[in-house]
Amino acid sequence: MLKIENLNFRYSRKGKPTISNFNLELREGGIYGLLGENGAGKSTLLQLIMGLLTPESGKVLFDSINTRKRLPSILADMYIVPEENDFPPIHLDTFTQRYGALYPKFSLEDMNRHLSTFGITGNPRLDRLSMGQKKKIALSFAMACNTTILLMDEPTNGLDIPAKSAFRKYIVESMDDKRIFLISTHQVRDVSNILDHIIIMDSSKVLLNQSVAEIQSTMKFTNTSNQREIENALFAIPSLGGATVILQNLDNVDTEINLETLFSFAIQDPEKLNSLF
Repeated sequence: MLKIENLNFRYSRKGKPTISNFNLELREGGIYGLLGENGAGKSTLLQLIMGLLTPESGKVLFDSINTRKRLPSILADMYIVPEENDFPPIHLDTFTQRYGALYPKFSLEDMNRHLSTFGITGNPRLDRLSMGQKKKIALSFAMACNTTILLMDEPTNGLDIPAKSAFRKYIVESMDDKRIFLISTHQVRDVSNILDHIIIMDSSKVLLNQSVAEIQSTMKFTNTSNQREIENALFAIPSLGGATVILQNLDNVDTEINLETLFSFAIQDPEKLNSLF
């Protein structure tokens, strides 16, 4: 389990806190989607989880060990894919040999398979690649490390449609009851169908932390022009010819979660949203 306890962080002593009294638990066997407004602290939170930043107070525990200690045994079982990848001026083979050795479960066979799926061939020099090519290599390497915890910051940015499909397939096929995948993204449509848990945050609190199954059993998502449904909705966003609404799921029929609408609900009225659970 990954546990975040009373975490506080700011980039300068006089600056506004980026993370304030933040608490969260992530359990094994979950594909978590991390959503939040720009500036909510999502990327900072991922770096704090990895132990790359030092909090003012609080801690992040992985198997009861503080990740900020940067113990080799913990680092070898965690990996983060940043939004932007600044590779060193070396070739792919050199990178794989040099850094794959740091991860006991790294698989060269997996690495080559993922590269092939993403259409990466040869032995390119990494610092000369486009953003999209760098992202494909970063994801291929991350997947091949086979770590228990995999953190991804905007993983689909820069990917073309086939690559996005390949990414989703990998995530679903690689999940087991011992791993934790945390995906921070604004591109909710790219990942909505693979998540089994939704976290919506701001800098000081978790606005929503529920499983997809619980959300679907509690709420129904639909588009409607029925004025009575719109007026009685838990939450509604006007659209052309009607509204996108969230209703109570009184007939126990699951609907596809509209993450954009759910996100707006959490930002505008988190107390009402959480009172449903």
